[in-house]
Amino acid sequence: MAKKIGSCRCTFVGFRQDFTSGDMEMVFKVHKDSRLRAKKIADDARELDLTVSIEKYAEKRSLDANAYAWKLLGELADKLTAEGGAAYSKDDMYLIMLKRYGQGGLAKILNRDVDQFKRAWKYCEEHEKLIDENATYFRFWVGSSNYDTQEMSQFINGIVAECKEQGIPTETPEQQARYLDAWTEKQAG
Repeated sequence: MAKKIGSCRCTFVGFRQDFTSGDMEMVFKVHKDSRLRAKKIADDARELDLTVSIEKYAEKRSLDANAYAWKLLGELADKLTAEGGAAYSKDDMYLIMLKRYGQGGLAKILNRDVDQFKRAWKYCEEHEKLIDENATYFRFWVGSSNYDTQEMSQFINGIVAECKEQGIPTETPEQQARYLDAWTEKQAG
């Protein structure tokens, strides 16, 4: 298995080609916040044969947005529990909201691999058994700690809509945007 050397934020600039040898170089401009990391990567990777993988950059969501989501989940759990019927915890509400507004999908898993799949995906549930194929479809959800800003915004907007439906006060859209943009201030500081 290949050992990951590192990653850093950069912008693709272009290609350079030596027309005599035919060698080609990819050129990237390193983001100012990634300069030290890029230097370490360059030092560690010098003269090595590498496999390069390129991903579109996405900001991580802010801790303020995460704290706001959990505050609302607690208030929603308290309200629904107080109204009678079932008792809900923050974690119960988190899973319910994850299923309604979170990121996830559907996967066909061979029955022999079900235990391994469940270990890898904390938030999953059986959807349909395929007896003839010795497999099972599972619905799975990605935990919000792995969301980028856009995904977290969608998740929080769903939670906010549920709270409003229950008469639970929420922050203004401007304040919600500040929670989601908190990382910008940390980056600039």
